[in-house]
Amino acid sequence: MGRFKLTLPWGERTVVAQVVATLETAGLAEIVVVTGHRADEVSAALAGTSARCVHNAGYASGEMLGSIQTGLAALGAGVEAALLCLGDQPQMEVDTVRAVLAAGNATGRGKIVIPSYQMRAGHPILLPRWVWSEILACQGTLRDVMAAHRGQTEYLTVQTSSVLADLDTPDDYAVENVKREP
Repeated sequence: MGRFKLTLPWGERTVVAQVVATLETAGLAEIVVVTGHRADEVSAALAGTSARCVHNAGYASGEMLGSIQTGLAALGAGVEAALLCLGDQPQMEVDTVRAVLAAGNATGRGKIVIPSYQMRAGHPILLPRWVWSEILACQGTLRDVMAAHRGQTEYLTVQTSSVLADLDTPDDYAVENVKREP
């Protein structure tokens, strides 16, 4: 990206604050944001939200798995599932979040739920508690764990490409800004 994308402006919020606002609107009871690089800036961007920030001390390794492990470890014993969201996906839609959660409820939290648009898997991903121990013990990547559980994964077809959209390049950010203008 060339810039720190989580704190870039997104409407009246920052990118990461928009992600949290979507989750709040969808009714999530607990929102944990895992910080790494520039943790103080991310925490400041989330002031006034319901999000709780936890720091991944090993963020410099560059692997997303460490952040996922940090987030899962921060959740309480009563939590039945975690919704894995990307901090650079402010296009995430409330209806999609609710649909993924509803699909997880319909399976009794028995399946991993992944939204899919035109046969492409996206985010947010619902991770039931039964898979957490494998994720927490994993030394490879989340994909390794997911591959081992294809039979316990439900791909939820959605009609929005927002499940695939994130902000990896300046062009991604510019295109999304144009889409949001009235």
